[in-house]
Amino acid sequence: MQGTVDGFSYGLVTPVAAFLMAALGGALGLRCTVRSLHGGRTFKAGWLALGAAAIGCGIWTMHFVGMLGFSVAESAISYDVPLTLVSLGVAIVVVGIGVFIVGYRGTRPATLATAGLVTGLGVAAMHYIGMYSMSLRGEFAYDPVLVVLSVLIAVIAATAALWAAMTVRGFLPSLGASAIMGVAVTGMHYTGMSAMIVHLDGHASRMVQGGSMTTVLLPMLFGPLVLLLVAGVIVMFDPLLISGEDTWNGAREPRPGRRAQARHAAPAPVAAAPAPAEDDFWPQPGPAAPAAEPASRYPDSYGPR
Repeated sequence: MQGTVDGFSYGLVTPVAAFLMAALGGALGLRCTVRSLHGGRTFKAGWLALGAAAIGCGIWTMHFVGMLGFSVAESAISYDVPLTLVSLGVAIVVVGIGVFIVGYRGTRPATLATAGLVTGLGVAAMHYIGMYSMSLRGEFAYDPVLVVLSVLIAVIAATAALWAAMTVRGFLPSLGASAIMGVAVTGMHYTGMSAMIVHLDGHASRMVQGGSMTTVLLPMLFGPLVLLLVAGVIVMFDPLLISGEDTWNGAREPRPGRRAQARHAAPAPVAAAPAPAEDDFWPQPGPAAPAAEPASRYPDSYGPR
């Protein structure tokens, strides 16, 4: 017997909340990757790692917030805690791989395609590992067409996110990119959810030791939410942001050092020789000759007669 699957048990509350989590993680990840480009190589790896953790936690939180609205009318659902934690680790690791690839290798087409493919497949793997962590009285099956579509959406969304992380500047463009990322990732989640088919058999073959939604999911969401909060605090109290060197209105390029400034500075103009004075064109009188001694009143040297 096929079970009655409902992915919107709470109406639009869970889809909207899931979108907000994905957009928040994307916004913080974008900010951290942009900041890594302007902080030199000393803290580059740290900013990229924080950005990857923010995006990964945002995607994982989006997934399980969406799962809060998932139900099967004929069976209770439990969650395997280890598999749920594995899905969180996969989300952070694969996003980190993609972010570090474009962070150090740039966004050339081949590099971006490789990073987007790895990250997208990892996000899809996170989704289906999270789905497999669910247990109920029955078996899961999936529509292959919708599964392939969800994977394609994940790859495209990951590629667009990585491209935006390296190229988008400014507050409003970052908000737009984060919103697009949130829509894409949430769309991938619900496409994958729609691919699920539940076959009930009345046996507990799929039931494992786990916990319910309130005992497992809600406490596990606390950790990623705290990490997103910490990332937000670090971003908002970034010293360069406070000093004005790097603002939400557009990150400035780092100032070159003195040697670079001297190398690229325009040559100083040669000082022109002073114009000759007008008097230089006319001969000037030399030093006055000594006055001649007056002639003697006497014609000879014998003195007066």
